[in-house]
Amino acid sequence: MADFKALAKDTAIYGLSSIVGRFLNYLLVPLYTYKISAASGGYGVVTNVYAYVALLFVLLTYGMETTFFRFANKEDEDPKKVFSTALWTLLGTSLGFFALVMLFIGPISGAMGYAEHPSYIWTMALTVAIDAFQAILFSYLRYCKKAIKFAALKLLFIFMNIGINLLFFVVLPAWYNSSPDVAGLVYDPSVGVGYVFYINLFCTAFITLFFVREMRAFADGFDKALLRRMLSYSWPILLLGLAGIFNQTADKILYPLVCPGEEGRVQLGIYGAVVKIAMIMAMITQAFRYAYEPFVFGNSRDKDSKEMYAKGMKFFIIFTLLAFLAVMAYMDILRFMIGSDYWPGLGVVPIVMAAEIMMGVYFNLSFWYKLTDKTIWGAVFSGAGCIVLVAINVIFIPKYGYYACAWAGFAGYAVAMLLSYFVGQRHFPVAYPLKEIAVYVLLAGMFFGGILISGHFLPVAARLAVNTLLLLLFAAFILRKEFSGRIPLLRKK
Repeated sequence: MADFKALAKDTAIYGLSSIVGRFLNYLLVPLYTYKISAASGGYGVVTNVYAYVALLFVLLTYGMETTFFRFANKEDEDPKKVFSTALWTLLGTSLGFFALVMLFIGPISGAMGYAEHPSYIWTMALTVAIDAFQAILFSYLRYCKKAIKFAALKLLFIFMNIGINLLFFVVLPAWYNSSPDVAGLVYDPSVGVGYVFYINLFCTAFITLFFVREMRAFADGFDKALLRRMLSYSWPILLLGLAGIFNQTADKILYPLVCPGEEGRVQLGIYGAVVKIAMIMAMITQAFRYAYEPFVFGNSRDKDSKEMYAKGMKFFIIFTLLAFLAVMAYMDILRFMIGSDYWPGLGVVPIVMAAEIMMGVYFNLSFWYKLTDKTIWGAVFSGAGCIVLVAINVIFIPKYGYYACAWAGFAGYAVAMLLSYFVGQRHFPVAYPLKEIAVYVLLAGMFFGGILISGHFLPVAARLAVNTLLLLLFAAFILRKEFSGRIPLLRKK
């Protein structure tokens, strides 16, 4: 129980930087969608470029975060040497990547459709290179259980990013309209969405200054033999990560290719905006992951570890289902996070959220092959899901647009999740409480049906009241079933 209390505490702290932090960062979504019209396709550019960034981040970290935790917790390895070796390696590959981008900036920007704006590409290339280097530094904070510093730096980045974006998208444009000669010294309206990328680069680079103490580990040297062992463990994780992130970004990368032209960017912008509402589920998954990964590897030798994994899975599913119902219950309010010209895409939100839940389940299931050093299985599962996702996108986007993107993600994660479960039970059997989980899934499905019905037949005020009641009933069921013995008012008579 003490281990679970520690996990809950760390999850809460990491949640501050992930859930609360991303919520604050989502303030940029209404800013962009209200300032950049859907018809302009500008938000489609942002969505497309950031999809490439997410894919490149996984490529440039090549599984070193998980590999670091695995090797730092091995009895026959020196954690300091593991960290310094990873630090030197990520620095070298990040610098090499950026040098290659600058060498071929013309062909790269042209192939991506931004020949007239190569600065978008080199700016984001430098940003993702710095991000990749910072990834191992943030992992070291997690390893050292410095959750407060981790959360503080994540939040500092977000507050800076929001503040500077407000300056360049609200304050300076208004000043420029009244005093163009003066404001024009620091603001150029023709830059447009380019400011999104420039601001991100500045904030990312600034955060690096707070890792001076951690970067002293460079002095611990570089171990080639250790690196070979680490890379032999990490390359399947890289394949797994690439397949996994491609599952998340393929639709945003493929959409302009399958539907080229301005209309494709407009539709992608709508999809990219509404998906931000569904990403509340991704916040929960990431917060859980930040605490759960070091927790799992740190307790992997405990005799009751499998029981803890089973409980962790159940509670993850319970609270993600609660989050799903909360988002759907208050969609009439949450939709104001984006401009009204993006609202036609709101129908994909429940589909994308359901896909995110399955991605989280898949992440929880993934520890069987990480703990048994059979990470190649992760690449197989994610690769299978990726094939399904790409096929659905390519075949159905021309006819069904971004709804095909949403269902493709759902199908891809379902395939990866099911494969991981059934193969995992043969190699690393865990007695997951499937019957209890099924009860929660069925009950959540019933309440979701009630929310949909209220949305069709009731006015806004009435359906918000009904949806709140349904949400409270689901929460009450959780409290009664899982915590009745610890909460006096809920104790069974």
